[in-house]
Amino acid sequence: MKKNSIIAAFSALVILSSCGGNAVKTEDAQAAGQSADSARAFTMDSAASKVEWLAKKVTGQHNGTLAIKSGELKTEGGKITSGRFTLNMTSIKVLDLSDAEINSKLNGHLNSEDFFSTSKYPEGIFELISAEPIANAAAGSPNYTIKGNLTLKGISKAISFPATITMNAEMISALADFEIDRTEWDIRYGSGKFFKDIGDKAINDNFNVKLNLLAKAS
Repeated sequence: MKKNSIIAAFSALVILSSCGGNAVKTEDAQAAGQSADSARAFTMDSAASKVEWLAKKVTGQHNGTLAIKSGELKTEGGKITSGRFTLNMTSIKVLDLSDAEINSKLNGHLNSEDFFSTSKYPEGIFELISAEPIANAAAGSPNYTIKGNLTLKGISKAISFPATITMNAEMISALADFEIDRTEWDIRYGSGKFFKDIGDKAINDNFNVKLNLLAKAS
C-alpha cells in the first residue's frame, strides 16, 4: 500500500475494477455515532479535494476521477467524532482515453445500469463510524484506521481502511489508497464471479480508490 488515507470517505466508486492487492473488508452497514453539540465542524473543500479511481480488466485498465459534492467532519477534544460526505456519481470521468468518441462511450457505460445507474442513484454517501489512531505509526505511513458506511446504488456496506490524517484548528487533510470489491454494491458487469467463461472480457471485481481530501474549519 502506498501513501494512503482519508478521513471520511470514500467512494467510490466507480467502475470496472482494479489492481491486485487486498480489498477492504465489507460488512453490513453499522450505526454511526453522534457527536456532541459542542463539536467543531469542518466543511469539505470540494475544489481542493480529489477522488481518483483505477480499474483493471484482462485486456487493460482505465483510470479517472469522481467529484465530491459536499461533506463535513466534526471533532471533539482534538478527535474526529463524526463525518459524512457526498459523492457526485454523475461526475465520473475517464482520463486515459484521448479519443472523444471512445471516451464518451465508456463514460456512458459507467453511468448505465451495468455499473452505477447514476440516473437513478446520482449520489454516493460515505458516513464515518470511527477514526481510530494507529499506535506507533511510522512517519509517512497511515496513522488512522477509518471505519464507515459506503452507500452506492442504494446499498450500504461497512468498510474499513488505513488513512493518513493531519489536522489542526483550521483544517483536516487526509490521504488514502485502498481497494473495494464493486460486486458488494451489485456492480456485476463482466465479473468472473457471476459470469463464467467470459474469457478476456472479464473485469476485475476490485478497483483502486485514491483520496486526497481537505476540510476547513467552518
